[in-house]
Amino acid sequence: MLIDLQNVSSFYGATRILRDVSVGVKKGSCLCVLGRNGVGKTTLVRTIMGLTDRTTGRISLDGTDLSSRRTDERAKSGIGYIPQGRQILGKFTVRENILLGTFARSDGNRAIPEICLELFPYLKENLGRRAGLLSGGQQQQLAIARALAVDPQILLLDEPTEGIQPNIVAEIGEKLRTLNKQFGITLILTEQHIKVARSLSDSFVMMDNGRIVESGPISALTDEVVEKHLTV
Repeated sequence: MLIDLQNVSSFYGATRILRDVSVGVKKGSCLCVLGRNGVGKTTLVRTIMGLTDRTTGRISLDGTDLSSRRTDERAKSGIGYIPQGRQILGKFTVRENILLGTFARSDGNRAIPEICLELFPYLKENLGRRAGLLSGGQQQQLAIARALAVDPQILLLDEPTEGIQPNIVAEIGEKLRTLNKQFGITLILTEQHIKVARSLSDSFVMMDNGRIVESGPISALTDEVVEKHLTV
């Protein structure tokens, strides 16, 4: 497994959100994390990045234990993170936002990686544009490009299609598929769109109340499983 969680619990203050979660993701694959709002999906990816107050259990990347490492150390080990809401810096230019990602590189390279410009031609043509002027879909592209500037082995994406027009959702999905299948970057994404999950992912986990309650290959994400865990 490229990334492996064993009996991981995660806390905000004294409140336990994740409860003994164990999941592994193979190198070059895509895992989709599903579940209703508030069940722990975002906390799962934040836990991998070291962004919660406390964790127990073991988190390893390519066999190396990350459990006690700081967030910046985890980034330098090859983890890129695209948070929910994107969190791009609106007063910074497109170029400046992407370059922020390079400061988490382990090789010291501070140039914009060619993959960012190749994958997102709009960003290449608008490097001097203020990021706050971009549309939601363009800002999501920028958030992905910033994470790619880390030179990651694995990308964590929290609701990458949230609040984006349907035609742009399909475009973002194609970009992620290219990163995964063509460039071999491992993906873990939380997602509400079942169509996106089925088209992108090799496997899935379904969460409820901080636990994994269903998991398997994406072919096992049947309509019955979706109805049981996602319908209100």
